[in-house]
Amino acid sequence: MAEPMRDSVAAQRERLMEGLRIYGGHYAELSRRFAAWLGLHSTDATAVLEIAAAEERGTPLSPARLSERISLSTGATTALLNRLEAAGHVTRSREHADRRVITLRSGPHIQERADEFFGPLAGRLDAAMSHYPPELLERFESFVTDLNATMDAHLAEQGTGA
Repeated sequence: MAEPMRDSVAAQRERLMEGLRIYGGHYAELSRRFAAWLGLHSTDATAVLEIAAAEERGTPLSPARLSERISLSTGATTALLNRLEAAGHVTRSREHADRRVITLRSGPHIQERADEFFGPLAGRLDAAMSHYPPELLERFESFVTDLNATMDAHLAEQGTGA
């Protein structure tokens, strides 16, 4: 009796992981379309979104942290930031008491453009999640946090080598 239950739990986990992989694919495709919509390379658009999202959370990024978030070397990140700054998509400022610390900010139009592009989807996702009780969403949030921590640990163990 325990064997069929174990098989059904394993199948459920596989279905859940497949659903998360599909969600990740959709997120990647949306990012690609956002980049095309802005006329940017996908890596540049990803960087702009990371900078804007960090600002929204109240934790603006430094170039080093952006480099980690988008998996680029510091040199490649500097070149990327030079392009984005020249185009007016981002600014670099020295807001910290330690003047060596650089803070990245999105350009004035970026949040507006991101809201225009992603706003309709955000509304649809919010409507989809509204069908679930807060307790279930809280449990799912914990689940996703655990998965992300596991992935972070695995990536850290692998290091930056290919």
